[in-house]
Amino acid sequence: MKKSSLSSVILGAAFLMATSAIGPGFLTQTTVFTKQLLASFGFVILLSVILDVFAQLNIWRVLTVSGKRAQDVANETIFGSGYVLALLIVFGGLAFNIGNVAGAGLGLEVLFGIDIRIGACLSAALGITLFLFKEFGKAMDWFVKILGLVMLALIVYVVFESRPPLAEAAFRTVYPETVSPLAIVTLVGGTVGGYITFAGAHRLIDAGVTGAGSLREVNRGATTGILLTAVIRLLLFLASLGVIALGMTVDDKNPPASVFQNAAGAIGYKIFGVVMWAAAITSVVGAAYTSVSFLKTFHARLERNDKWLTVAFILFSSVVFLLVGQPVKVLILAGTINGFVLPVGLALILLASRKTKIVGDYHHPLFLQITGWLVVLVMLVFSVQTVASNLLK
Repeated sequence: MKKSSLSSVILGAAFLMATSAIGPGFLTQTTVFTKQLLASFGFVILLSVILDVFAQLNIWRVLTVSGKRAQDVANETIFGSGYVLALLIVFGGLAFNIGNVAGAGLGLEVLFGIDIRIGACLSAALGITLFLFKEFGKAMDWFVKILGLVMLALIVYVVFESRPPLAEAAFRTVYPETVSPLAIVTLVGGTVGGYITFAGAHRLIDAGVTGAGSLREVNRGATTGILLTAVIRLLLFLASLGVIALGMTVDDKNPPASVFQNAAGAIGYKIFGVVMWAAAITSVVGAAYTSVSFLKTFHARLERNDKWLTVAFILFSSVVFLLVGQPVKVLILAGTINGFVLPVGLALILLASRKTKIVGDYHHPLFLQITGWLVVLVMLVFSVQTVASNLLK
Protein backbone atom coordinates (compact mmCIF):
# COMPACT_ATOMS: atom_id res chain seq x y z
CA MET A 1 0.00 0.00 0.00
CA LYS A 2 1.31 3.46 -0.94
CA LYS A 3 2.31 5.75 1.92
CA SER A 4 -0.38 8.30 1.01
CA SER A 5 -3.06 5.59 0.82
CA LEU A 6 -1.91 4.12 4.14
CA SER A 7 -2.08 7.53 5.83
CA SER A 8 -5.59 8.05 4.45
CA VAL A 9 -6.74 4.66 5.78
CA ILE A 10 -5.19 5.29 9.22
CA LEU A 11 -6.82 8.71 9.44
CA GLY A 12 -10.11 7.26 8.20
CA ALA A 13 -10.02 4.57 10.92
CA ALA A 14 -9.29 7.22 13.55
CA PHE A 15 -12.20 9.40 12.37
CA LEU A 16 -14.51 6.37 12.16
CA MET A 17 -13.78 5.55 15.81
CA ALA A 18 -14.09 9.19 16.90
CA THR A 19 -17.27 10.01 15.00
CA SER A 20 -18.83 6.70 16.14
CA ALA A 21 -18.27 7.91 19.71
CA ILE A 22 -19.55 11.44 19.03
CA GLY A 23 -23.28 10.82 18.76
CA PRO A 24 -26.41 12.44 20.24
CA GLY A 25 -25.68 10.87 23.64
CA PHE A 26 -22.14 12.26 23.60
CA LEU A 27 -23.42 15.82 23.12
CA THR A 28 -25.96 15.49 25.93
CA GLN A 29 -23.61 13.74 28.39
CA THR A 30 -20.95 16.39 28.03
CA THR A 31 -23.38 19.25 28.63
CA VAL A 32 -25.14 17.58 31.58
CA PHE A 33 -21.89 16.68 33.39
CA THR A 34 -20.53 20.19 32.86
CA LYS A 35 -23.67 21.58 34.47
CA GLN A 36 -23.19 19.23 37.45
CA LEU A 37 -19.41 19.46 37.95
CA LEU A 38 -18.63 22.88 36.42
CA ALA A 39 -14.89 23.43 35.80
CA SER A 40 -13.98 20.18 37.62
CA PHE A 41 -15.39 18.27 34.66
CA GLY A 42 -12.09 19.03 32.94
CA PHE A 43 -10.40 16.55 35.31
CA VAL A 44 -12.95 13.87 34.38
CA ILE A 45 -12.19 14.42 30.69
CA LEU A 46 -8.44 14.19 31.32
CA LEU A 47 -8.66 10.96 33.31
CA SER A 48 -11.10 9.36 30.88
CA VAL A 49 -8.75 10.13 27.97
CA ILE A 50 -5.93 8.25 29.73
CA LEU A 51 -8.17 5.22 30.32
CA ASP A 52 -9.47 5.41 26.73
CA VAL A 53 -5.96 5.37 25.27
CA PHE A 54 -4.96 2.29 27.27
CA ALA A 55 -8.11 0.41 26.21
CA GLN A 56 -7.80 1.41 22.57
CA LEU A 57 -4.09 0.67 22.17
CA ASN A 58 -4.52 -2.83 23.62
CA ILE A 59 -7.40 -3.71 21.32
CA TRP A 60 -6.10 -2.12 18.11
CA ARG A 61 -2.59 -3.58 18.46
CA VAL A 62 -3.61 -7.16 19.22
CA LEU A 63 -6.33 -7.32 16.56
CA THR A 64 -4.23 -5.81 13.77
CA VAL A 65 -1.20 -7.97 14.62
CA SER A 66 -3.40 -11.07 14.46
CA GLY A 67 -5.15 -9.86 11.31
CA LYS A 68 -8.41 -11.21 12.74
CA ARG A 69 -11.57 -9.46 13.93
CA ALA A 70 -12.49 -9.43 17.60
CA GLN A 71 -15.11 -12.20 17.45
CA ASP A 72 -12.68 -14.62 15.80
CA VAL A 73 -9.89 -13.77 18.24
CA ALA A 74 -12.34 -14.28 21.13
CA ASN A 75 -13.48 -17.68 19.83
CA GLU A 76 -9.87 -18.83 19.51
CA THR A 77 -9.18 -17.64 23.05
CA ILE A 78 -12.27 -19.10 24.79
CA PHE A 79 -14.51 -21.23 22.58
CA GLY A 80 -17.93 -19.65 22.08
CA SER A 81 -17.01 -16.29 23.61
CA GLY A 82 -16.86 -14.68 20.16
CA TYR A 83 -20.52 -15.47 19.56
CA VAL A 84 -21.47 -13.93 22.91
CA LEU A 85 -19.36 -10.83 22.18
CA ALA A 86 -20.93 -10.48 18.72
CA LEU A 87 -24.42 -10.76 20.21
CA LEU A 88 -23.67 -8.02 22.76
CA ILE A 89 -22.15 -5.75 20.11
CA VAL A 90 -24.95 -6.19 17.58
CA PHE A 91 -27.76 -5.72 20.12
CA GLY A 92 -26.11 -2.64 21.64
CA GLY A 93 -25.28 -1.19 18.22
CA LEU A 94 -28.80 -1.79 16.93
CA ALA A 95 -30.48 -0.20 19.95
CA PHE A 96 -28.22 2.85 19.92
CA ASN A 97 -28.62 3.19 16.18
CA ILE A 98 -32.32 3.83 16.75
CA GLY A 99 -31.26 6.81 18.86
CA ASN A 100 -28.72 7.87 16.21
CA VAL A 101 -31.41 7.86 13.48
CA ALA A 102 -33.62 9.94 15.78
CA GLY A 103 -30.76 12.38 16.39
CA ALA A 104 -30.20 12.80 12.65
CA GLY A 105 -33.90 13.56 12.22
CA LEU A 106 -33.74 16.11 15.03
CA GLY A 107 -30.76 17.83 13.42
CA LEU A 108 -32.59 18.27 10.12
CA GLU A 109 -35.70 19.45 11.97
CA VAL A 110 -33.65 22.21 13.60
CA LEU A 111 -32.02 23.18 10.30
CA PHE A 112 -34.97 23.07 7.91
CA GLY A 113 -38.09 22.75 10.05
CA ILE A 114 -39.05 19.41 8.50
CA ASP A 115 -40.73 16.65 10.48
CA ILE A 116 -38.24 14.64 12.53
CA ARG A 117 -39.43 11.36 10.97
CA ILE A 118 -38.88 12.68 7.45
CA GLY A 119 -35.44 13.90 8.48
CA ALA A 120 -34.65 10.48 9.93
CA CYS A 121 -35.69 8.77 6.67
CA LEU A 122 -33.60 11.14 4.54
CA SER A 123 -30.57 10.61 6.78
CA ALA A 124 -30.98 6.84 6.74
CA ALA A 125 -31.20 6.95 2.93
CA LEU A 126 -27.92 8.87 2.80
CA GLY A 127 -26.24 6.33 5.08
CA ILE A 128 -27.51 3.46 2.92
CA THR A 129 -26.32 5.17 -0.28
CA LEU A 130 -22.82 5.41 1.18
CA PHE A 131 -22.62 1.62 1.54
CA LEU A 132 -23.86 1.04 -2.03
CA PHE A 133 -20.66 2.54 -3.48
CA LYS A 134 -18.36 -0.03 -5.06
CA GLU A 135 -15.50 1.05 -2.78
CA PHE A 136 -17.65 1.95 0.21
CA GLY A 137 -14.64 1.72 2.56
CA LYS A 138 -13.01 4.74 0.93
CA ALA A 139 -16.33 6.57 0.68
CA MET A 140 -16.93 5.97 4.40
CA ASP A 141 -13.43 7.24 5.27
CA TRP A 142 -14.01 10.51 3.41
CA PHE A 143 -17.54 10.89 4.79
CA VAL A 144 -16.51 10.64 8.46
CA LYS A 145 -13.40 12.80 7.96
CA ILE A 146 -15.29 15.66 6.30
CA LEU A 147 -18.16 15.69 8.82
CA GLY A 148 -15.72 15.31 11.73
CA LEU A 149 -13.86 18.43 10.62
CA VAL A 150 -17.15 20.30 10.11
CA MET A 151 -18.20 19.50 13.69
CA LEU A 152 -14.82 20.59 15.00
CA ALA A 153 -14.88 23.94 13.18
CA LEU A 154 -18.44 24.81 14.23
CA ILE A 155 -17.87 23.93 17.88
CA VAL A 156 -14.73 26.10 17.93
CA TYR A 157 -16.90 29.03 16.79
CA VAL A 158 -19.42 28.38 19.58
CA VAL A 159 -16.62 28.21 22.17
CA PHE A 160 -15.30 31.55 20.94
CA GLU A 161 -18.77 33.09 21.29
CA SER A 162 -19.35 31.67 24.80
CA ARG A 163 -16.08 33.13 26.22
CA PRO A 164 -15.43 30.40 28.83
CA PRO A 165 -13.22 31.02 31.92
CA LEU A 166 -10.14 29.27 30.51
CA ALA A 167 -7.90 29.83 33.54
CA GLU A 168 -10.45 28.31 35.92
CA ALA A 169 -11.00 25.36 33.57
CA ALA A 170 -7.26 24.70 33.28
CA PHE A 171 -6.76 24.89 37.07
CA ARG A 172 -9.65 22.56 37.91
CA THR A 173 -8.55 20.08 35.25
CA VAL A 174 -5.50 19.26 37.40
CA TYR A 175 -6.94 20.27 40.80
CA PRO A 176 -10.67 19.44 40.81
CA GLU A 177 -13.10 20.42 43.52
CA THR A 178 -15.31 17.41 42.80
CA VAL A 179 -14.50 14.01 41.29
CA SER A 180 -17.32 11.85 39.94
CA PRO A 181 -16.52 8.16 39.31
CA LEU A 182 -19.88 7.84 37.55
CA ALA A 183 -18.93 10.58 35.09
CA ILE A 184 -15.49 9.06 34.48
CA VAL A 185 -16.80 5.60 33.65
CA THR A 186 -19.73 7.00 31.66
CA LEU A 187 -17.27 8.93 29.50
CA VAL A 188 -15.00 5.91 29.06
CA GLY A 189 -17.97 3.72 28.13
CA GLY A 190 -19.29 6.39 25.77
CA THR A 191 -15.92 6.79 24.04
CA VAL A 192 -14.60 3.22 23.79
CA GLY A 193 -17.58 1.16 24.96
CA GLY A 194 -19.74 -1.20 22.94
CA TYR A 195 -19.03 -1.36 19.21
CA ILE A 196 -16.96 1.85 19.26
CA THR A 197 -13.78 0.32 20.67
CA PHE A 198 -13.55 -2.13 17.73
CA ALA A 199 -14.64 0.20 14.90
CA GLY A 200 -11.23 1.53 13.87
CA ALA A 201 -9.38 -1.78 14.30
CA HIS A 202 -11.88 -3.64 12.11
CA ARG A 203 -11.61 -0.89 9.48
CA LEU A 204 -7.81 -1.32 9.41
CA ILE A 205 -8.14 -5.10 9.06
CA ASP A 206 -10.61 -4.67 6.17
CA ALA A 207 -8.08 -2.33 4.50
CA GLY A 208 -5.26 -4.87 4.94
CA VAL A 209 -3.32 -2.91 7.57
CA THR A 210 -2.20 -5.92 9.61
CA GLY A 211 0.89 -7.55 11.11
CA ALA A 212 3.57 -6.36 13.54
CA GLY A 213 5.10 -4.20 10.83
CA SER A 214 2.05 -1.91 10.92
CA LEU A 215 2.15 -1.20 14.67
CA ARG A 216 3.58 2.30 14.31
CA GLU A 217 0.68 3.35 12.10
CA VAL A 218 -1.83 1.49 14.29
CA ASN A 219 -0.60 3.34 17.38
CA ARG A 220 -0.97 6.63 15.52
CA GLY A 221 -4.50 5.80 14.42
CA ALA A 222 -5.64 4.71 17.90
CA THR A 223 -4.26 7.77 19.68
CA THR A 224 -5.50 10.14 16.94
CA GLY A 225 -9.03 8.80 17.31
CA ILE A 226 -9.02 9.21 21.09
CA LEU A 227 -7.46 12.68 20.95
CA LEU A 228 -9.95 13.87 18.32
CA THR A 229 -12.82 12.69 20.53
CA ALA A 230 -11.20 14.36 23.53
CA VAL A 231 -10.74 17.68 21.70
CA ILE A 232 -14.40 17.81 20.66
CA ARG A 233 -15.53 16.87 24.18
CA LEU A 234 -13.21 19.52 25.65
CA LEU A 235 -14.60 22.17 23.30
CA LEU A 236 -18.20 21.24 24.19
CA PHE A 237 -17.22 21.40 27.87
CA LEU A 238 -15.74 24.88 27.43
CA ALA A 239 -18.78 26.11 25.49
CA SER A 240 -21.13 24.80 28.20
CA LEU A 241 -18.95 26.23 30.97
CA GLY A 242 -18.90 29.64 29.29
CA VAL A 243 -22.70 29.73 29.07
CA ILE A 244 -23.06 28.71 32.72
CA ALA A 245 -20.42 31.24 33.84
CA LEU A 246 -22.41 33.98 32.11
CA GLY A 247 -25.40 33.07 34.29
CA MET A 248 -27.46 31.61 31.46
CA THR A 249 -29.77 28.63 32.00
CA VAL A 250 -29.09 25.23 30.45
CA ASP A 251 -32.44 23.68 29.51
CA ASP A 252 -32.67 20.11 30.85
CA LYS A 253 -35.02 19.11 28.01
CA ASN A 254 -32.30 19.67 25.40
CA PRO A 255 -29.04 20.71 27.13
CA PRO A 256 -26.71 20.92 24.09
CA ALA A 257 -29.21 22.91 22.02
CA SER A 258 -29.65 25.49 24.78
CA VAL A 259 -25.87 25.85 25.14
CA PHE A 260 -25.42 26.57 21.42
CA GLN A 261 -28.38 28.96 21.37
CA ASN A 262 -27.31 30.84 24.50
CA ALA A 263 -23.76 31.16 23.21
CA ALA A 264 -24.48 32.34 19.67
CA GLY A 265 -28.21 33.11 19.42
CA ALA A 266 -30.22 31.99 16.40
CA ILE A 267 -27.02 31.15 14.48
CA GLY A 268 -25.90 29.00 17.40
CA TYR A 269 -29.16 27.06 17.30
CA LYS A 270 -28.67 26.33 13.59
CA ILE A 271 -25.08 25.30 14.29
CA PHE A 272 -26.46 22.86 16.87
CA GLY A 273 -28.62 21.39 14.10
CA VAL A 274 -25.58 20.83 11.87
CA VAL A 275 -23.50 19.36 14.71
CA MET A 276 -26.35 17.11 15.89
CA TRP A 277 -26.97 15.83 12.36
CA ALA A 278 -23.26 15.27 11.65
CA ALA A 279 -22.76 13.51 15.01
CA ALA A 280 -25.81 11.32 14.49
CA ILE A 281 -25.31 10.33 10.84
CA THR A 282 -21.63 9.43 11.34
CA SER A 283 -22.66 7.32 14.34
CA VAL A 284 -25.30 5.60 12.18
CA VAL A 285 -22.56 4.71 9.68
CA GLY A 286 -20.10 3.61 12.38
CA ALA A 287 -22.63 1.49 14.28
CA ALA A 288 -23.86 -0.25 11.12
CA TYR A 289 -20.39 -0.94 9.72
CA THR A 290 -18.92 -2.24 12.99
CA SER A 291 -21.93 -4.31 14.05
CA VAL A 292 -22.03 -6.11 10.69
CA SER A 293 -18.26 -6.69 10.86
CA PHE A 294 -18.99 -8.85 13.94
CA LEU A 295 -21.36 -11.09 11.97
CA LYS A 296 -19.82 -11.53 8.54
CA THR A 297 -16.99 -13.90 9.49
CA PHE A 298 -19.36 -16.54 10.88
CA HIS A 299 -20.42 -17.73 7.41
CA ALA A 300 -19.08 -17.23 3.89
CA ARG A 301 -22.51 -16.14 2.64
CA LEU A 302 -22.65 -13.39 5.28
CA GLU A 303 -19.22 -12.13 4.22
CA ARG A 304 -20.23 -12.06 0.55
CA ASN A 305 -23.34 -10.04 1.38
CA ASP A 306 -21.92 -7.77 4.10
CA LYS A 307 -22.94 -4.66 2.14
CA TRP A 308 -26.61 -5.71 2.10
CA LEU A 309 -26.44 -6.72 5.77
CA THR A 310 -25.30 -3.19 6.55
CA VAL A 311 -28.15 -1.71 4.52
CA ALA A 312 -30.62 -3.99 6.35
CA PHE A 313 -29.15 -2.90 9.69
CA ILE A 314 -29.80 0.78 8.95
CA LEU A 315 -33.25 0.05 7.51
CA PHE A 316 -34.29 -1.95 10.58
CA SER A 317 -33.11 0.80 12.94
CA SER A 318 -35.07 3.37 10.95
CA VAL A 319 -38.26 1.29 10.82
CA VAL A 320 -38.19 0.72 14.59
CA PHE A 321 -37.79 4.46 15.15
CA LEU A 322 -40.67 5.26 12.77
CA LEU A 323 -42.98 2.71 14.37
CA VAL A 324 -42.30 3.16 18.07
CA GLY A 325 -40.05 6.22 18.38
CA GLN A 326 -37.06 5.98 20.70
CA PRO A 327 -37.60 2.91 22.89
CA VAL A 328 -36.24 4.27 26.16
CA LYS A 329 -36.26 0.94 28.02
CA VAL A 330 -34.37 -0.80 25.21
CA LEU A 331 -31.81 2.01 25.09
CA ILE A 332 -31.29 1.85 28.86
CA LEU A 333 -30.85 -1.93 28.68
CA ALA A 334 -28.43 -1.54 25.76
CA GLY A 335 -26.45 1.02 27.76
CA THR A 336 -26.12 -1.42 30.65
CA ILE A 337 -25.03 -4.20 28.28
CA ASN A 338 -22.49 -1.88 26.64
CA GLY A 339 -21.03 -1.29 30.09
CA PHE A 340 -20.05 -4.96 30.10
CA VAL A 341 -18.80 -5.04 26.50
CA LEU A 342 -15.59 -3.10 27.17
CA PRO A 343 -14.35 -5.14 30.18
CA VAL A 344 -15.41 -8.46 28.62
CA GLY A 345 -14.03 -7.63 25.17
CA LEU A 346 -10.81 -6.11 26.50
CA ALA A 347 -10.23 -9.05 28.86
CA LEU A 348 -10.55 -11.50 25.95
CA ILE A 349 -8.12 -9.43 23.86
CA LEU A 350 -5.60 -9.30 26.71
CA LEU A 351 -5.79 -13.09 27.14
CA ALA A 352 -5.36 -13.49 23.38
CA SER A 353 -2.25 -11.28 23.42
CA ARG A 354 -0.39 -14.10 25.20
CA LYS A 355 -1.34 -16.84 22.72
CA THR A 356 1.23 -17.44 19.99
CA LYS A 357 -1.34 -19.18 17.77
CA ILE A 358 -3.11 -15.80 17.55
CA VAL A 359 -0.30 -13.18 17.62
CA GLY A 360 2.67 -15.29 16.51
CA ASP A 361 6.04 -13.96 17.67
CA TYR A 362 4.59 -10.62 18.77
CA HIS A 363 5.20 -9.76 22.45
CA HIS A 364 2.53 -7.45 23.83
CA PRO A 365 4.14 -4.82 26.11
CA LEU A 366 3.79 -5.57 29.84
CA PHE A 367 2.88 -1.92 30.50
CA LEU A 368 -0.13 -2.16 28.16
CA GLN A 369 -1.19 -5.47 29.71
CA ILE A 370 -1.15 -4.01 33.24
CA THR A 371 -2.98 -0.82 32.28
CA GLY A 372 -5.44 -2.85 30.20
CA TRP A 373 -6.36 -5.07 33.15
CA LEU A 374 -6.81 -1.96 35.32
CA VAL A 375 -9.34 -0.61 32.81
CA VAL A 376 -11.11 -4.00 32.83
CA LEU A 377 -11.34 -3.93 36.63
CA VAL A 378 -12.61 -0.34 36.86
CA MET A 379 -15.26 -0.83 34.16
CA LEU A 380 -16.39 -4.21 35.49
CA VAL A 381 -16.90 -2.90 39.03
CA PHE A 382 -18.94 0.03 37.74
CA SER A 383 -21.06 -2.17 35.46
CA VAL A 384 -21.91 -4.53 38.32
CA GLN A 385 -22.80 -1.55 40.52
CA THR A 386 -25.06 -0.17 37.77
CA VAL A 387 -26.94 -3.46 37.40
CA ALA A 388 -27.25 -3.84 41.19
CA SER A 389 -28.62 -0.32 41.62
CA ASN A 390 -31.18 -0.88 38.82
CA LEU A 391 -32.36 -4.12 40.43
CA LEU A 392 -32.80 -2.38 43.78
CA LYS A 393 -35.03 0.34 42.32
